[in-house]
Amino acid sequence: MANTVKLGVLLPTRHLIMTAPNPQNIKPIITMAREVEKAGLDSVWVGDSLTAKPRLEPLTALAAVASNTEHVRLGTSVLLAALRHPVTLSHVLGTLDVISGGRLIIGAGVGGVFNEDQRQEWRNAGVDPKRRASRFEEVVDITKRLTAGEVVAYSGDHFQLESLKVRPTALQGKGVPFLMAAHWHSGSESQFARSARLGDGIISISDHPNEYRLLLDRIEWHAEQLGRDFAAMERTFYMTVNIATNKVHAEREANRFLQAYYGLNYWGDRWGPYGTSESVIERINQYVENGAETIIVRFAAMEQESQLELFLNKVVPAFL
Repeated sequence: MANTVKLGVLLPTRHLIMTAPNPQNIKPIITMAREVEKAGLDSVWVGDSLTAKPRLEPLTALAAVASNTEHVRLGTSVLLAALRHPVTLSHVLGTLDVISGGRLIIGAGVGGVFNEDQRQEWRNAGVDPKRRASRFEEVVDITKRLTAGEVVAYSGDHFQLESLKVRPTALQGKGVPFLMAAHWHSGSESQFARSARLGDGIISISDHPNEYRLLLDRIEWHAEQLGRDFAAMERTFYMTVNIATNKVHAEREANRFLQAYYGLNYWGDRWGPYGTSESVIERINQYVENGAETIIVRFAAMEQESQLELFLNKVVPAFL
C-alpha cells in the first residue's frame, strides 16, 4: 500500500447473523479475510456486541481468521471492553496475539446506550451502564499492563487485584495496542483526555473530515500535556460505504442495511458516501488530508462479497 494510507475492511460478523440467525459455518468471513490479504491490504476488523446487536463473538472470530491468514493485522472496531473482566480479557488477548503472530490491534470504546436493548446489554453482563466509562478506563489500563507482561497490583473503583501476572503475554513488546474510540461531535473533553492518556491510537467512526482534524488536534493537545508522543499514535477512521453507479440505489440499500443492523440509523449523513467508487476515493482522501493514516471500510449492503470485489477493483488501485 502507499505510505499515505493503510486500508482495512470490516468483516461482516453481524451481517452473518442478520441473514442466518444460526449460521452453520463462518466460511464467508474467512473467504473475505483471505481476499483482503491477497489484495495486499493492511487489516481486517470485527465489531462487538453481546445481545443488543448479535454477531460472532469478536475475539473467537479473530482467532479463526488468524489461523487462516498470515500477514493482515487483526482488529476490533470496536471492542466493548467494559463488558469484560480485565484479567480474563488479558488472557484472551495475550493468547490471540500469540496465535496471530503479533498481529492484534484493539479498537475499544465506552459503548453506547442509545436504546433499551443497549442498556439491557450492559445489565446482562452485570455492568451498571451509568458507570461503564470509569469501568472502561480501568479495564483498558489493567489489560494493557497485563498483556505487556507486567506484574499488576490494582486498587480501583471497579477492580481490586493483588499482584498478578497473566501468561501468555503479547508478542508485541509493549502489550496489545489499544485504539481509543473518540468523536469530535461528542464534545466530550473527558473522552479526548482519555484517548491521550490510555490510547496507542485513536479510532473515530462518526466525524466529518473537518471534525476529524479538530479531534486529532484536541487529543494532540492533551497528549502534549501528558508528555506523550502524539506522532507515535495510530490515527484511524472507520467509514461506512455502499459502492454503486446509481447513487439513489446505493443510498436506499445502505439505509435498509443500517436500519436492520441497528434498528435505527443513529448518525444519518455521518455515514457514507453511498455511490460511485470515485466518491469513496474522494472521501478517503479527505480523511487522509485531515490526518488519518488507517481507513477501515464497512459495506452497508446485503451483498458483502460483491461490495468487496468493487472496493478491491475500483477503489484500492487509487491508493497503490
